[in-house]
Amino acid sequence: MAHVRGLLLAAGAGRRMGAPKALVRTAVDAPTLVERGITELLDGGCDGVTVVIGAAASEVHAIVATVGRDVDVVDCTDWAVGMGASLRAGLTSLATTTREGSAPVEAALVTLVDLPDVGADVVHRVLTSFRADAGQYPAHWRRQLGRAAYAGVPGHPALIGRNHWVPVAATAVGDRGARDYYRAHVHHLIECGDLATGSDVDTPGELTSRG
Repeated sequence: MAHVRGLLLAAGAGRRMGAPKALVRTAVDAPTLVERGITELLDGGCDGVTVVIGAAASEVHAIVATVGRDVDVVDCTDWAVGMGASLRAGLTSLATTTREGSAPVEAALVTLVDLPDVGADVVHRVLTSFRADAGQYPAHWRRQLGRAAYAGVPGHPALIGRNHWVPVAATAVGDRGARDYYRAHVHHLIECGDLATGSDVDTPGELTSRG
C-alpha cells in the first residue's frame, strides 16, 4: 500500500487578514483554518498530514497537537520569503523523515490553509482519480503529477509524486510554489468546479462570506 500524505502549507503571516490565517476562524464557534484543513485532508482519504508552520509557530503547533490522528508539523524558518520556502520545507521533510511503523511517503497532496471551501469531497475526488490510474502500488504513485481545477482553472490540492519532489523544490521560489514546474511538465487536471470555487481568502470579509 502506498502512503499518500496531505501537505498543508500554513506558514504565512496573513497581513491582509490581520492575523496568521492558520489561526483564524470563519465563525466564533468554528474550528481554526489549520484544524479545518487537516480534517478535510484526512477525511478526504490522505493517510496522514504534515503541516508546514511559520508565523505564530508556537500557537499553531499547539493547536495542531490537539487534532490527533497521524499529524505532524514542520517549522519553516524562512517562511517570510514566500510559499516556495514552505513547499520546499514540506517536501524535504517528507523525503527525509522516517515514521516508525509507516511506509515511506510516495506522494504528497499539497494544499493551502486559506481555501475554506475546498473540502473533503475535493480531496477525495483528486485522490480517487489517481487511484483509478495508479492503484495502490508505490512505484506508480511516485510518478504522478496533477491538480484540481475549477472551471478549467488549475488550483489546489495538487498531487506531487515522490519522483518530482527534488525538481519541484528546486523551482519553488518566492510565492510561486510549484507553478513553474507544472507549466513545464505534463500533468492531470481533475475538474472540481462543481464542488468548490477553489479560491483563497485574504481579508476578514472574504473569510466570513465563504464560511
